[in-house]
Amino acid sequence: MAIGSITVELLVGFIALLILTKALGKTQITQITPFDFISSLVLGELVGNAIYDKDVNIQSILYAVLLWGVLIYVVEWITQKFRGTRNILEGNPSIVIHKGKIDRNQLKKSKLDINQLQNLLRQKDVFSLREVEFAILETNGSISVLKKSQYLQPTKEDFNLKKEQGYLSVDIISDGKVDYENLTDAGFNEVWLQKVLKEHKVDHPEDVLVLEWKEDEGVFLQKMDKKNK
Repeated sequence: MAIGSITVELLVGFIALLILTKALGKTQITQITPFDFISSLVLGELVGNAIYDKDVNIQSILYAVLLWGVLIYVVEWITQKFRGTRNILEGNPSIVIHKGKIDRNQLKKSKLDINQLQNLLRQKDVFSLREVEFAILETNGSISVLKKSQYLQPTKEDFNLKKEQGYLSVDIISDGKVDYENLTDAGFNEVWLQKVLKEHKVDHPEDVLVLEWKEDEGVFLQKMDKKNK
């Protein structure tokens, strides 16, 4: 195939996938259910095979992507409108550990053995089955864990400490580039930014690797390594 033809078909396929992903929502990215995972694979295969098939043109690629997207959308619409279909199309979470006891029947239904269960638990920083009060195998294959009370990390409420509001950090400068939208959203302007840079003995934003601002902690700034500039 000619380079030009491959380039055009690849660009068309890329744009079509991008639009379809935006239209279908985040579930196709996070792969919440096995169906989401399979549909993502098939969608990628449709475009990939179409691009390198000499007998397939751009119209065929667009048709394949559109048709598969419509099918996925219809299935998602059905599961939202009719609750009874969710068990079939999406599956149900399974409680594999209930009140500290492993439910072997649920493990068998989920095609999960003890070693696999322990592997999933370790990914949740649980290194002993004795620590678990409840464990739920989610539809995407991950596991959610509720530890027994004696294994839970103490909280501020346990020590009667004053609760504090949490804040998100805001990137003002990243890789030497100023994000003026974030600067404005944080309630600051260029005058404030220049003042901060001066306080940290920085002449130009290009000399900053990252500058974060957090309401409860203020500014965090790391200069650019001169070797990597």
